Parts: sequence; structure tokens; C-alpha cells
Amino acid sequence: MNINTAKKIGRNRLLRWILLMGGLVAIIALTGMNVFSLYDIRERVTESESERQLKKAEEITALVQSEIYQPFTKLLNIDNQAEASLQDDGKLSKTLEKIFIDLADNPYTSSIYYTPASKDPCETDTSIFYFNQSDKKMETTSDYSSLVCDGVGLIRSATRIQINNFDLRWRSMIEFDAHRSMNIGLINLTENRVIGYFTFILDQEAIVNKLIAPLIYEYFGGVENDGTIVWLHDHRRDIVLASNNSSVDFSVDLVDNRVRFPRFFGDWIIKVAFLNPPITSAYQDTFRKNIIVLGFAVLFLVGSLLFMFYTAQKERELSMRQAGFLANVTHELKTPLAVMQAAGENISDGRVTEPARLKKYGAHIYDESIRLRKMIEKLLDVAKYDAGQTLINKTQQDLKILIDNYLAENEEFILEKGFELDYNSEQETDFNVLVDIDSIETILSNLFENAIKYSFETKKIVIKLFEDESQIKLSIRDHGVGIRKNELKNIFKKFYRVEETLVAKTKGHGLGLSIVRNLVLLNGGDIHVESEYGIGTTFVLSFPKLNTQEI
Repeated sequence: MNINTAKKIGRNRLLRWILLMGGLVAIIALTGMNVFSLYDIRERVTESESERQLKKAEEITALVQSEIYQPFTKLLNIDNQAEASLQDDGKLSKTLEKIFIDLADNPYTSSIYYTPASKDPCETDTSIFYFNQSDKKMETTSDYSSLVCDGVGLIRSATRIQINNFDLRWRSMIEFDAHRSMNIGLINLTENRVIGYFTFILDQEAIVNKLIAPLIYEYFGGVENDGTIVWLHDHRRDIVLASNNSSVDFSVDLVDNRVRFPRFFGDWIIKVAFLNPPITSAYQDTFRKNIIVLGFAVLFLVGSLLFMFYTAQKERELSMRQAGFLANVTHELKTPLAVMQAAGENISDGRVTEPARLKKYGAHIYDESIRLRKMIEKLLDVAKYDAGQTLINKTQQDLKILIDNYLAENEEFILEKGFELDYNSEQETDFNVLVDIDSIETILSNLFENAIKYSFETKKIVIKLFEDESQIKLSIRDHGVGIRKNELKNIFKKFYRVEETLVAKTKGHGLGLSIVRNLVLLNGGDIHVESEYGIGTTFVLSFPKLNTQEI
């Protein structure tokens, strides 16, 4: 590999890393934006739904105000004749009589009183006017509720303040004593003085049960609505007067919003809790689904990007191994060819005539041709397997006999290399398997060749043949350089060679173990490797046991 090629590979590798990082950053950025948008939409929907529910509560207070105020609006602008009638003896004019008859039928009022400006209902034995609903007329009475004293005191203070300000535009003023009474102060605008005070004792139970509670149910539903909970709460007495869902106990911690009644019912507050409004709940489900889909999409994109990057890296490594393999094979092919060519040239030129030298040259040619043939066969085996053209003719065989035959043919060569063979097998056991004879020979040839090539100091090969309940196993152990743990997962890959100084000095193509594994799998077996660096390597081949009685 020249310098320019190395620089180009380096630049391409840097570019791949830059593109990978850029792609990951883009995916993360887009994902973050989408998640932020989804959260923002969710918050907007939740806020919009909360505002919508809050407006409902405000509408309820407006309707209650209208319902309570409306019957009394006729009292706000009484004429002079009505004023004179009240001033004289508390008797009602025709106009006032009709108004009070209508007010007596108001379901939210329990009793009606009139106190002239000259009297104080808070003093003992004071007589004021009481509207008798059955006789439809005003009567004097000194037996009245203490609420009249409280109400008149409240409206008297308010009207005096207005009169002292000399900014009177209305003939009357209204003040509520919380939810207990409504008080109207009548004012003579011409003379800038108070005429008297009407006190209407409110029926709390009727207001709650006949007006507010039905409106809450109408606007927010009942028990079936577990999303928005509404309570009519009396904060002074800390009691719940009404609710759309009594199954949920009131708690200050649950309250999200408070809506007060405008200018009246000062102790009553409508309190709203947004536990899980239907539209919010529906959007939450959609939000979760979107997040899940987005998560899977991001994982898929990131996974695809990493996979493409990983495969590109692997293809690059493979191409580099292939380039190294071609350079190595080219060199190794040239070596035997050069030896054969030189020997043949010497013989053909007649320069070698002695029988001993002729024999030696012939042996060189023969050995190098065998070496060349083996290299070519390995290349052909790999090509056939990749093309799916490997022919396997499996027959019943005794694996022990196949091993014995291989050792008989190659033992002399192995011993010449200085190796000691330690062969153990159960002598009386049949090791019947269904395999291809040629495949087994190729497998043994490659494993023994590796054991010989990569053993330098301790030259010993241990072969063990044994069985378990369902499998026949063959173990071939050497005492060579061994393989590091991080390299074990790659040794069966094509063109892969361990990056080790001693191994690198040994000739090889990185095809032998790939061929072994492919042939073992084609014969229905499995291969397992154990290795300890500096100690040695053990290959264990397993084939399904063949029961001859079933054949």
C-alpha cells in the first residue's frame, strides 16, 4: 500500500466519522425539537382546557348573580309616591305592594324587613316593619332575626359614606352580608338623605340546592366526570356546600383555581381542581403514542446509521484484509513457481546429470507442486462455499477410523516436524457419525497445519476422541502461542489473521479456520475454541451421534 493510498484511506475514514457524528447530532437535534414541540402543544392544550373550564365557573357566578339580583332591580328606582308611603307609616304604595308580592314568591328569600332611617334594629325593643307574605302587607314587629341588625348596620355605613362624598347618582345602594342577607339602602337624591333600609334574609339551603348545585352539575357533569372537580366551598366555616363529584374529598392541595362571586357571597368560593380533564386525558394518550412512535423512529434511524457505519467499517477492514491476502497469496504463489522454474530450468539445460542431484531437484519440484496445489484448493474451497456450490456427500462413518487413516498418512510428516502426538480414544466405542469423508480430511488437515505452524517451543499435539449422550466430540490441542480473548471472535472470518508478531512471521492466508468452520457446519456439526495466550489452543468439534439401530 503506497503513501497516497494510505492518506486517501485515512481521509475517507475521517470523513465517515464526521458524517456519523453529524448525522447523530442532526437526529438528536430533530428529536429534541419534536419532543419540545409535543410538550409545548400539550401544555397549550392543558392550559386552554383549564381556561375553558375556568370560564364555565365564571359563567356560573354570573348566572347566580343575575338570578339573585334580578327580582330586586325594581326596588332600585322607586318613585316619590312610594318613598312618601314608606316614610309615613311603612305602608306600601300600589307600586311597592306589587313589587313585594313578587319578591315574596322568590325561592331564595325567606323573609323581608323594612327599617326606617330613624330607627336602629340593633337597639332593644325597637319595632320595624315586616312583610307578611300571607296577608300581603307590611306589619310592625319587634321579633326579628339578628341578621337584620347586622345587615342594616352594614348598609347604613355604606350609604353614609356615599352621602358624605356628595357623589350620589343612584336612589339606592346594595350590600350583602355574606350569604346571609341582601340589604338595600334607599336614598333621596334631592335632599341627600337616607329614607330607610330593606333587608332580605336569604335562604342559604335554597340558593345552594336549587340554584348553584344544579348549575355546577349542568356545566361540569356529575360523578362520571372524574377529570374536573368543582366544589362550592364556604372558606369561613371550611365546609363544602356542593360538588359535582362527592366521591373526591376536598383538599386545598388539589385546588387549581378559585372563582369568587362578584360583590356578594363573600364567604363562598367556587374551587376547581383539574385532575384529568377528558380532552387533556385524550391528548395525553396521543402524546404518549407520539413519544413512543418517535422513540422507535429515532432508535431505528440511529440503529440504521450505526449499522451502515459499522458495515462500512467492516467492509473497509475486509477490503484491507483481502488486499493483504492477495499480496500474500501472490508472493506465496510466486515462491513455489520460482523454485519449480529454477529446478526445471537446471534439469532441461542439462546442467544437472548426477542421479542424486536429479532426485533432489525432482523432490523440490514435487514438494512445491504439492504446496501450490494445497493453496489453490483452499482458494477453490472458499470460492465454492461463497457461491453455494460446496458438494457434501454425507455417509455413515466411524470418526475414529477417519482420524486413524489421516494420522497413518501424515504421522511421518508430523513427526519429521519434531512434534509429539498424544492420541486418546475409547477403544471399544463406535463413533458413528453422518459426515463427508473429504470434508473431515480437509478439517483435520487445516487444524493440524495450524497446530504445527503456531507451535514454536513445546511441540506437542493432543488428540482426544470421546462422546456424551448425543454427540461425538473431537478435541485437538496444541501448546503453541495461543490466541488472546479479544481475537477469538474473529478467527473464523475470512482473511483474518491475528495481529501478533510471532504469527505475522508465519506464512498464511487467513482462510484455514474459515474453511474448517464452514465444513463443520455443512456436516451438521459445531466447533468451539478455547485458548490461553502463551499456553495453547484447543479446538473441539461436535457431531450428532448416529444410532446405527435406527438406520
